[in-house]
Amino acid sequence: MPRSERSDVLCDRQRGGPPRDRHEVDRIVARARYPNIGTLRPVGFSSVSDGGAGLRARVVAGAYSAVLVTVMVGPLLGPGYLLLRDAVSTPRSYLTGSALGLGDSAPRAVPQDALLAAVSPLVDGGLMVKAILVLALWASGYGAAALVRELLRAPLAAQLVAVTVALWNPYVAERLLQGHWSLLAGYAALPWTALTAYRLRGSSHTSDTAHTGTDRVRSVWESRARRASKSDEGGDGSQQAATRRPNRETLGAWAALAGCFAAAGLTPTGALLAGITAAVTVRRRQLPGTLALLVAASAPWLTATLLSGAGAEPSDPAGIPAFAARAEPGLGTLGSLAGLGGIWNADAVPDSRTTPLALLATLLLLAIVVSGIRPVATAATGGRESLRVRRALLALAAAAVVLPALAATGWGMEAMEWLVVNVPGAGLLRDTQKYVALAAPAYALCAAAGCGALASLFRRTSTAATKSTEATATALAATAFIAFLVLPLFDLAWGAGGEMRAVRYPPGWRHVAESIDAQGDIAVLPAGMFRRFPYSGTAAVLDPAPRMLPNDVLQTGELPVRGRTVSGEGTRAREVEKLLLQGGSPQDLSHLGVEWILVERTTPGPLGESKTTLAQLEPVYSDNDLALYRVPGHDPTVAVQHHRWLAITAHLLWAMLLIGGPALAVAARRLSGIQNRPSAAEN
Repeated sequence: MPRSERSDVLCDRQRGGPPRDRHEVDRIVARARYPNIGTLRPVGFSSVSDGGAGLRARVVAGAYSAVLVTVMVGPLLGPGYLLLRDAVSTPRSYLTGSALGLGDSAPRAVPQDALLAAVSPLVDGGLMVKAILVLALWASGYGAAALVRELLRAPLAAQLVAVTVALWNPYVAERLLQGHWSLLAGYAALPWTALTAYRLRGSSHTSDTAHTGTDRVRSVWESRARRASKSDEGGDGSQQAATRRPNRETLGAWAALAGCFAAAGLTPTGALLAGITAAVTVRRRQLPGTLALLVAASAPWLTATLLSGAGAEPSDPAGIPAFAARAEPGLGTLGSLAGLGGIWNADAVPDSRTTPLALLATLLLLAIVVSGIRPVATAATGGRESLRVRRALLALAAAAVVLPALAATGWGMEAMEWLVVNVPGAGLLRDTQKYVALAAPAYALCAAAGCGALASLFRRTSTAATKSTEATATALAATAFIAFLVLPLFDLAWGAGGEMRAVRYPPGWRHVAESIDAQGDIAVLPAGMFRRFPYSGTAAVLDPAPRMLPNDVLQTGELPVRGRTVSGEGTRAREVEKLLLQGGSPQDLSHLGVEWILVERTTPGPLGESKTTLAQLEPVYSDNDLALYRVPGHDPTVAVQHHRWLAITAHLLWAMLLIGGPALAVAARRLSGIQNRPSAAEN
């Protein structure tokens, strides 16, 4: 900050004492750099004030987010388990090789499966999944409120709009119905990642570079306070505090970023979403540290990929057109993605998205977003760092909409097919609509700023505008925005019309798990990975056996999508499945490492000539739902998995970041807040 600018700041606070907190420092810096900010009010809010940062505003925003989440997933909160398409929760999971990502298939559910396996002996696994889902949804809504509160100084009404945009949108609805509960944990981390990057930009400094404007203001006021109290205290404690504080703030910001990466890293795609958000919002010199934290938070699935080799194999190019973004009625692919919709599975959408309401909802959402783009891109609120982060998020949102739309074109799919065939691990990119989540933080910012834009319009057109009438105008605009967001997507309420509900497993599953008393892999009939049980509803669901049973369950990884089959990585599983359908001998099964055969009797699917094989096996358990057989002559000797401890170590590193990162961030922030409080000498 230039000397003349610093003098202006000093004069501005001459009679009021030193800045009380970071928000006040930011306001002083903003007024110094942008002298007309008090009259221009570029965001449209009544002033660059605390922005609804008080305790009451935070409690209301958190409570509103909790209410929306309850309305969305209410039926799931009763007794039972989540079993819907890709979502499978079970009472107890086991730390098998597959749970650690060491099976034949790519480690797509790592580390979520290992987490549930570690916790479910203490806490019911179904309850854990519900808790994670509810917490993730709540955190996404409240995180959006925190983001607009800090980057825009948005008042409470605008924060509630941001909460609604983050929660009540087609992306969340479609991923809930597809069963991607762990992906929504990555989605929830995005506003917090952007907010942490902003704080990291503001707190970061090195000994050979100048302080940021905020740090300089603090230093000036600490110097004044030190000189004022030096004669009484005879020490330089303030100088030591000023030296230590930026390091503590920076450490806390890095710890918070590690926690965001770990929370998002419940699945590989979530880690990529958070990593991309951080990469475009941190400073360039902070990129190496950001990448190092991302790698550490991704250690479970990166380690599993290296050890098993499954994820490094080329993916089936048939998955590109199968998982390409889908056009919704009257919108086209680009319009669907811009409206945060367009998932590949036409069955995993609320009914309203199959009607002209999809067009209406998209037009209203985009109108709300467009109303706030200019202030988000130009407002001086929060200083230069806030402006840079907001512009980066706007650019990221545009890319998150345009690139998946391009990937759904003919030449785009050709490019993606080449990518997944020739680049190991590129299969993570085949479901391109997942990455539309990157637009959510910018959408929340624009919607909140749009409230201010309408209030600003009211102020310019009204001859008797006062602070209270401006606040009323902002509240009315927020109410209208919330109604425009919620009403066209009304059927997201109550578990998307009751489709998302808790189910109960028959007791046979527990008996089968208890009957498996020896090592050896499990093969399952009927063939295929998806089931339609009488208790699971009308939608096909992933087979719960791999998460329900204590041994590894062989799965081919083949996915039926849009009338075609996308091949998986389970080569041995395909051999076993083919052998069973052809009525192969128990000796051949034993040579392939199979010890157990589970028959799920209440679901349709191909059985082939498996009766011939089953007749030669030893029955172990049978009821109306399930039958378990042992393969005779199987060698009980099990090869030692030398890689297992490496995988467990990687998971422990992830758990340390998940728990330790937020804890260290909170501690550092509290210590910094204590030192920011005015002392007696300063008063």
